Amino acid sequence: MNARFIPALGAAAVAATLFCAPTALAESGDPVPPNCTGADFAGVSAGVAAAMSSYLFTHPDVNAFITGLEADADDQSTMKLVDYYATHPLVKAETDAIRQPIADFDRRCGYGKNSQL
Repeated sequence: MNARFIPALGAAAVAATLFCAPTALAESGDPVPPNCTGADFAGVSAGVAAAMSSYLFTHPDVNAFITGLEADADDQSTMKLVDYYATHPLVKAETDAIRQPIADFDRRCGYGKNSQL
């Protein structure tokens, strides 16, 4: 697969979350919590994407590894990433911190409990 696969998959996941999660909340009868709209999620996601892009550009070794995963895109990609993080705990901590706003948003807004995403 080409290097466009992973970004396209990420865009599809964001789109699915934007449409499915607010719908799931609305269908459950629960009001959408403040700051939990699709627009809010898009803003948080954009910030995370920008921060991750900056991180990868300033860490060429990590960028090369991730790019290699995207180029391979095989069934072992997830395990390769888990193994990489196990041997590079600082990279894992830094990338987890970059992605934390999305996890916080999901937890605060309850998207995880209503969605398979």
